Amino acid sequence: MAGYSAWSYRSESIDGIQIVRCPLWVPKRVTGLKRILHLASFGLSSFPSILRKAAKRPHVLMVIQPTMFCLPAALLAAKLFGIKTWLHVQDFEVDAAFELGILRAGWLKKTILAIEAFLMRRFDRVSSITPRMVERLWEKGVPHDRSRLFPNWVDCNEIFPMANRDELKDKFKLPNDKFLASYSGNIGEKQGLEIIIDAARQLKHRKDLHFALCGDGAAIERLKDYAADLENISWLEVQPMERLNELLNAADLHLLPQRADVADLVMPSKLTGMLASGRPILATAFPETQLAEVLKDRGIVVTPEKSAEFAEAIETILDNHESRERFGLRARQFAEDCLDKKKIISNFVEDLDTL
Repeated sequence: MAGYSAWSYRSESIDGIQIVRCPLWVPKRVTGLKRILHLASFGLSSFPSILRKAAKRPHVLMVIQPTMFCLPAALLAAKLFGIKTWLHVQDFEVDAAFELGILRAGWLKKTILAIEAFLMRRFDRVSSITPRMVERLWEKGVPHDRSRLFPNWVDCNEIFPMANRDELKDKFKLPNDKFLASYSGNIGEKQGLEIIIDAARQLKHRKDLHFALCGDGAAIERLKDYAADLENISWLEVQPMERLNELLNAADLHLLPQRADVADLVMPSKLTGMLASGRPILATAFPETQLAEVLKDRGIVVTPEKSAEFAEAIETILDNHESRERFGLRARQFAEDCLDKKKIISNFVEDLDTL
């Protein structure tokens, strides 16, 4: 909920793991400065919890970035209590903020990036989710022998291909007699979701095609206004986790737009589920990016922010059943071979023991 959150802590146990939820401030309207304050509020509120947990002297203190504001507290706690540290970079929030224009470049960019790199180099292990993002860690000065690839995973037993697509569309009140091009995930600014609406507008003559966008986020009201004249788009609320596999399998085609200026700074976490569902994927990315490499022979990749190319690709997949089936089978195989949860966690635990 937007506005000022209740400044209170909450503890709970999930599968025997003790969780401490720390409060943070959420602005009603997001600006560059307010975004910094939003993230900084969590860095501040989590500091006491980090110290209390570190005082019990665990073997390893692990930090997930975002947000960078938690790094100083983690390093201080580790120093005080003699704990090994592991930083996992899920996305390069600082680089992305400047590339997207959320923060202005100039002296501020150099200063913040220098501070981030300085803090990163003080961790015993630093990992990220793609080979290209690991390379960016090296560019920031993280030694090769302390960097690791720790990709996002998917539970291939929970997300798997289902055959009853028409019934699944009915469950979500989507037309079951039409080809469904679907996006599910955060509806924010860095996704570049305007391209889906532009494609829907260009393809509204295709009465056998329908679009669905499922999720919530900072850009949802603006995008709904932008698409107000279109009848070939359905908007779905965020679905519970237990319905995720059904939602993914209701799609005939997964849409994965991404703005050009965040290439290789983030890797969409939703990609793993898309691949495991055994459906073809249409993404926007430049040929040399990690996303394009992953989707080679498993989908179609077009130039970011080129709605005509995006619409043409949708129509191409719509009219080619054989290609859809081939892409889907290869996507599922890749998920099983490279993204399976058990394999990735096993490698992580082995490295954790070494640390």
